[in-house]
Amino acid sequence: MAPLDGITILDLTHVLAGPFASHTLQDLGARVIKVERPGVGDDTRAFPPFVDGISAYFATLNAGKQSIALDLKADADRITFEALLARADVLIENYRPGAMHRLGYGWKVVHARHPRLVYASVSGFGQTGPDAMKPAYDMVVQARGGVMSITGEAGGPPVRVGASIGDIVAGMFLAQGILAALYEREKTGQGAMVDVAMLDSQLAIQEHSVAITSATGVPPGRTGARHPTITPFSTYRAADGFVVIAAGNDAIFARLCEALGLDMATDPRFATNAARCENHMLLKRLLEAVTLGETVSHWISVLEAAGLPTARVQDMAEVLQDPQILARNMVVPVAPQPGGPGFTAPGNPIKMSSLPELAERGPVPALDGDRDRILTWLGKA
Repeated sequence: MAPLDGITILDLTHVLAGPFASHTLQDLGARVIKVERPGVGDDTRAFPPFVDGISAYFATLNAGKQSIALDLKADADRITFEALLARADVLIENYRPGAMHRLGYGWKVVHARHPRLVYASVSGFGQTGPDAMKPAYDMVVQARGGVMSITGEAGGPPVRVGASIGDIVAGMFLAQGILAALYEREKTGQGAMVDVAMLDSQLAIQEHSVAITSATGVPPGRTGARHPTITPFSTYRAADGFVVIAAGNDAIFARLCEALGLDMATDPRFATNAARCENHMLLKRLLEAVTLGETVSHWISVLEAAGLPTARVQDMAEVLQDPQILARNMVVPVAPQPGGPGFTAPGNPIKMSSLPELAERGPVPALDGDRDRILTWLGKA
């Protein structure tokens, strides 16, 4: 049995933050019923690239879920939705605050009717505050939450983080909140409201930016790949590319100097992390004077032999073939629908002794493709 066997989630969300949360809970054993708009479905069904007309983006996030199309303004579909509410453990929605209330399915109404139901909302700015009603996307909260101000090269323009961390981090926090609410329900018998804002989530992940700004009054700027408070901790040029060197303390730095044949470990300019941070540009030049002389593969071999944290900068094609990634079952096939295309998706990063590893993800749900199965489960077929 998986930890969330027997838990049913009604997922009214679309695009990324909410579907990422339900995807995580599905990996832990929950059944996810995706409630989609008739004729349109999740916005990401229209996101390229496509394989035989099916979005690979949608497939990666939603494989194995079930789909039913319901218009929550239509009486017949509302009857079906209310039957689903009566059987579900969790409702997840990502409409703008107030939208579910206008439909008659706000937290207070639903909680009064279904007191054990966990009600989870994810939105750009949360359910409260002066900007709760403003629209948001990933890039909006990366900008407003300060992430873009520290991303990019020094002196260059602010840069969006390549992964959609505005959505994904909010989805992670939403899943955590849902799990906590389910655990609380076991003790109290009552469901809770979980309110996660994408903007809040961006602030929550910036440990060094908050510390630096609150302690010094000066916000950090962009430092490229370099860590702002640990040196050396960046990418360094080799003859044919870049190698990551991450020396997180003085002992590791001393081993690095030995591995590179440099007599700098006791140099006052570099003997402490604070001194190395103060002289990071000079240190980078001295290190690269050595690393430029050999290939990335050479330096990976030398640094790993010395027990130093290091890595090559891999593109995604390389990542999908990485032996460590494969050994951890982090690349899995998506089972095709009969006659349909197959896809590849990430595996489950949460490894538990009680949780079987995924051999493959379930098929990509067709829009409204599980209606008959769901209605039969409700006794309405």
